[in-house]
Amino acid sequence: MKAINIITLVLALIGGINWGLVGLFDFNLVAVLLGGQRFFLAQIAYVLVGLSAVWQVCLLGLALRAGEIRAQRHWA
Repeated sequence: MKAINIITLVLALIGGINWGLVGLFDFNLVAVLLGGQRFFLAQIAYVLVGLSAVWQVCLLGLALRAGEIRAQRHWA
């Protein structure tokens, strides 16, 4: 797997965990670690997480188109 794919996957997972924490506990881990939601480093982190999610969606689309992922057509 390419390094960029791994990095973007990790960033997207971090973003998902952060959203879960915000939803469940109203706790923004990224803002706490990077000095506040409006701090420049936090904003860069949010942009990188968003771009990482877009990258992962593109990879998923490519995998679907190539037939690497097959959905089950019936319920177990």
